Amino acid sequence: MTWQKLTLRPAVLVVVLLATWLWFERADLDAPSRDALAGGRVSRALWQHVELTAVSTLLVLVVAVPLGVLLTRRTFRGAARAARALAGPVRAAPAIGLLALPVVWLGGGRGAVLTGIVACAVPPVLSRTVAGLRAGAPALPEAARGIGMSPLDVLVRVELPLAVPLLLAGVRTALVLNVGTATLAAFGGGGGLGTLIVAGITGRRMPVLVLGAVLAVALALLVDWLASLAELLLRPGGSKADA
Repeated sequence: MTWQKLTLRPAVLVVVLLATWLWFERADLDAPSRDALAGGRVSRALWQHVELTAVSTLLVLVVAVPLGVLLTRRTFRGAARAARALAGPVRAAPAIGLLALPVVWLGGGRGAVLTGIVACAVPPVLSRTVAGLRAGAPALPEAARGIGMSPLDVLVRVELPLAVPLLLAGVRTALVLNVGTATLAAFGGGGGLGTLIVAGITGRRMPVLVLGAVLAVALALLVDWLASLAELLLRPGGSKADA
């Protein structure tokens, strides 16, 4: 993504949020709608959503990146085939189903919700990690071993730097996916912007529903923009190539 395209995203965000604000200025909110949005409930739901996204993404990286490294080692080739076979059905499963299973098993709450969100995001990040580590020319790691570098040095100084573009793409995928999945956290008692959406649906309060949905979309756009910016800056030669 070029710098020119990146500058469009903040403009879209401003337009969306401004349009929502103007709509709320003209909306005739009844007492239940005002109560649903009062007392810092909106800011609390937004912060819970950001927290769910950040913590779940960190957990995904802690699980998926080391696992991806292991699956690219020769010793674990058999495990890699099993992991690919397992990842397919998990990626095909609906997010609400993956979120519901730990909620049923663990009884709901933040821990159960985080488990479901992480389960949804690990497969795509894992696949990108494996693809990134395998994307480099096989001769480069072999040459590094030939000059006496240890396996750890080869991984840290050769393989991981070559995998940076796909690793960053995996982080971006996890962030955006987790923002969307965290919207379902309200059904498991995990909080987040989904609480506003649920309150709007159950109470038939359109302004509450619209606010929750717009904030969730705006947060996803913002996170995707920030991740795109980081991807452009951190990938080798990215800031110069797309300037």
